[in-house]
Amino acid sequence: MLISVGVLAAVLLLAVGGGFWYLTERYAGNIDRVSDVFADINEEARPAPATPVQPAAEDPVTFLLVGSDTRSQLEAGETPDGRSDAIMLARFSADRQHAQVISIPRDSWVNIPGHGMNKINAAYAFGGPSLLIQTVEELTGVRIDHYAAIDFDGLIQVTDDLGGVEVVVAETTSNGPYTFPAGVNHLNGDEARWYLGQRYGLAGGDFDRVRRQQQYLQAMFGKLFSSDTFTDPARLDAALLAVTSAVKLDETLGNGELLSLAYSLRNLTPENVEFFTAPVLGLGMEGPASVVYLDQTAGERMWEYLRNDSLGKNADEFADDALPEVPR
Repeated sequence: MLISVGVLAAVLLLAVGGGFWYLTERYAGNIDRVSDVFADINEEARPAPATPVQPAAEDPVTFLLVGSDTRSQLEAGETPDGRSDAIMLARFSADRQHAQVISIPRDSWVNIPGHGMNKINAAYAFGGPSLLIQTVEELTGVRIDHYAAIDFDGLIQVTDDLGGVEVVVAETTSNGPYTFPAGVNHLNGDEARWYLGQRYGLAGGDFDRVRRQQQYLQAMFGKLFSSDTFTDPARLDAALLAVTSAVKLDETLGNGELLSLAYSLRNLTPENVEFFTAPVLGLGMEGPASVVYLDQTAGERMWEYLRNDSLGKNADEFADDALPEVPR
């Protein structure tokens, strides 16, 4: 979703010379909607809307992003299930010049309303997107404005449409038919699929996988807004169609509101998008399941900064010890 909103901002700029309706239908109209995401949530029990530290013309906007690479197992219009591979909060700041993306490990041991303690991604199996939203809001105290389901298989198609992306690997690893040597790797779509899918054989296990997901999104976001892409209309069009077809949004975010948000983000650059991970206390076992225990003290500081739109200004407090700067 972070990428698709930025893409739509670019589309709006391209539409200045004409063809606005055509571009709206071609790209924004290409995004499917998920119905009734907020219908079953008790509004009175939800956190208050985010407020900026300084008065601003815009309010901060927060998305819950859920990524899955199980596209072949989903029916048309169905959202990702409990096997989801990525859970992230994406916050667009009030000044629309900055964004923060926070990954929540899928094995995080949290309270799921009405179901007790469990892994956070079990919320899907119990109650779909609505219950996951309630779970994340209870965990963080951060109000979620919109929901986005991201099909990582679909995004990987963008890799080929862009002519590949470059990632940096700390240590040589292998997965499936590919070896990823230490250093810069130029990945095509199939290589990216195996790179993102690896968990076993990595020193950090799922933590390394989270970092790879973040790194890949950064690389693709940067390539999408490179001069090479913008000077090649056919490549840009293919990438836009692939990105928008890989994203589903909640039905409360109509095309008009989406495009308005996109236009407000027209000056957001990849350099001003920061990635974090919810602070982790350690690993452990709950019965036969391996789980991640979150650091409630450090986490509350992070969520408080997010609630008042100041996380970017306090990013240095959250040097990520759980994830390597460069994935293994």
